[in-house]
Order: sequence, then structure tokens, then C-alpha cells
Amino acid sequence: MYDSMLEEAKQKFAALLEEQVKRVEKMKQGMEKTDFKKLKPIIIGSCWGDGIGEIISKHAQDVLTHVLKDDIKSGRVVIKDIAGLTIENRVKHMQAIPDDVLEELKKCHVILKGPTTTPQAGDQWPNIESANVAMRKELDLFANVRPVKIPKMGIDWCFFRENTEGSYILGSKGFDVTPDISVDFTVTTEQGSERIIRMGFEYAKNNGLKSVSIVTKSNIIKTTDGRFSKVAKRISAEYPGIKMEEWYVDIMAAKLIDPARQKDFQVIVLPNLYGDILTDEAAQLQGGVGTAGSANIGNKWSMFEAIHGSAPRMVKEGRAQYADPCSMIRASAMLLRHIGYSSSAEKIEMALDVCGQFEKKMEITGRDTGVTGKEFTDYIVSWIDNPKLKVVWDLGISSK
Repeated sequence: MYDSMLEEAKQKFAALLEEQVKRVEKMKQGMEKTDFKKLKPIIIGSCWGDGIGEIISKHAQDVLTHVLKDDIKSGRVVIKDIAGLTIENRVKHMQAIPDDVLEELKKCHVILKGPTTTPQAGDQWPNIESANVAMRKELDLFANVRPVKIPKMGIDWCFFRENTEGSYILGSKGFDVTPDISVDFTVTTEQGSERIIRMGFEYAKNNGLKSVSIVTKSNIIKTTDGRFSKVAKRISAEYPGIKMEEWYVDIMAAKLIDPARQKDFQVIVLPNLYGDILTDEAAQLQGGVGTAGSANIGNKWSMFEAIHGSAPRMVKEGRAQYADPCSMIRASAMLLRHIGYSSSAEKIEMALDVCGQFEKKMEITGRDTGVTGKEFTDYIVSWIDNPKLKVVWDLGISSK
């Protein structure tokens, strides 16, 4: 009865394995790194997305344009608008990233990307792959870097989430084997694990940190998580001054909210799915997912975004103008730091802290009980230009 179904499943699985073998061979070849010091102009692609993404991305772009105005005027930096990542256009082409949009993205050096809608089973959209997952694969953005800093709690974490493998790489390619059995896949490679784990250890070394926490469930998921764990132990031996601890994902979720342990964590390296979940938990401690930015780093290209989705409910309820832009603005600061504008990035980050945690003259709630995203963005920009910014920030930090 099931013979033909099983044979079809074997053929599908064989095709997926061939695809992954080719991907590994491509990783082995490597990719030349972009040197921003040698670039003129640096091309920043501003890709708005859909839902609230279109609104909060424009607010973040306004901040970028403000702090880079002299370099934009001189031609050192170009900000290029890239349309076409709306769910409607992706469905029209039945592609996670339409070919013409991907071509434009590849002409940029860094990308500021707004949230995009990802179809899920049972909604009105066809089953196309996540635009984020597709972009990470197409541009080989293997490292998802998410910092979380809460001075009053002694928290200063930097998460390094593997971005191109794990449970997400074949997330749209699972299939029903029989009417009763559905199968999805997770993929872990030696090369993919090594480059994200090494990046975490290098970050710790370069920033004088002494602890790297590796998160897996290798006691249960013995093959894929087991490989990630083994690679981490091998690389750890190359960094004798840095302590490596392995945590299982379930207990790590508990310890991130344990006041007795929170201060102990510094660098946290995780496979794809665990990183997605735990960084949202960490962001909630910081003030919510609307406060957290995210960097997707590759050798040639890098993309910066909010860690949350497109919030179609806010749009449907007519309150998109009240969406919090801070996640995208923080992502823009991470972009600036990546391309060599650390001073401008620091001003934005301090202004975000002053407006969101210290002075708090305005409150953004996501509803008409607070200010609009545009009003809060203008509030942040006013502090970026305020000569007292550093003094007020220092007072805020010391008072915590």
C-alpha cells in the first residue's frame, strides 16, 4: 500500500541530500571578505518589507540619513531603496525573493531590511519560503548576532545564532510521506558549525571576555546537535583563556531569567532554532522584541533587521503608525558599526537608552495610548544631536 509513497519520499530525500552536499562544497571554497575601508561608495540597501516593516524601516532610514548626511552628500555613502519584498509581490512571483529583487540586493554591500510576512499553514498565502531564510542562504549570511544589554540587571550578552542550517534550512521542503506521517529535516555541517562557533570565540577574545556558552540538546538530538557540540569542544581547545560551558536549551531558557545566573553569561552560541527562540526571550527582558536589533553577517554581504515579524494584526487593526521603531533603529546602529561608523552608532545607541530607559518623556505602546513611531523617532534624533547626550547617558547608567 505504501510502497509508491515511500519510493517517492526516498527520491525527495535524495534530492535534498544532493543539494546539501553541493552547499558544503561551496562553503569549502570560501568567499572573499568585504573591506569597507576600501569602498567608495558604500552602498546601503534599504529594503522595507511589508506589514509594519514598511513603516518602521522608513523611520530607521531617516535616522541613518540624518547621521550620514555629510557622507551621503560627499558620495562616500549611498542609500538605495529596494522594493519588492512585500508578501503580495513574492506570491505573485512564487519566490521567497523575486529574482529582480535579489539582483538589486547583491549590488549592495549592506542591507537594512524591514520585517516580512512568512506564510504559515492555514493562512491565505501559498507555501513560499521565508524571505529571511532565503536571503540568509542566497547571501550566505551565516551569523545572526543579537546583543542584549540591561545594565540594571548586570546583563551584557551577545548571542551568535547559526543562520543558514539547522531546522530552518529545509523548513519549506518537508513533506507528507503518507496520509499519516509528515517529516521535516534539520541539517548540521562541520563547516557551518565551525564558522559560527569560531566567530563567537573570536568575539570573546577580541573583547576581553572569558566565557562562551554553547547551547544544544545533544543528549537527545545526538547526531546534529552532537556534531555542533563536538565542533565546539574542538574549537574551544584553541582558546585556553576562555571557559566553554555547554548548556541544554531547556535549562538555558530557565537560567536566562534566573537572577542568580544571569550575570554569568557573556557570549552564547547556538544552532538556528534555539537561537531564534532564546534571543526573543532575552529581548523580552530588555523591554520586548521591539527593542532588539539583529545583524546577519556574511563574508561578502551583511543584513541588519529587527528580530520580530511584520505584525499584520497591527496593520489590520489600523494602528501600524504606532509600531515601535526602536528595533530597526538599533539595527541601523549595528549596521553603522559594521561599516566603520562606530561613533555614529554609539550616539544612536545612547539616544535609544536615554529615550527608552532613562528620560522617558515619551512612551510608545503600539496603540494610541502612546506616541507614534514617527514622533518617537524624532525624539531619538533630537537626543542624537544633543550635546548633553553622553552626560545624561552616563547619569542614567550610574543610577541603575
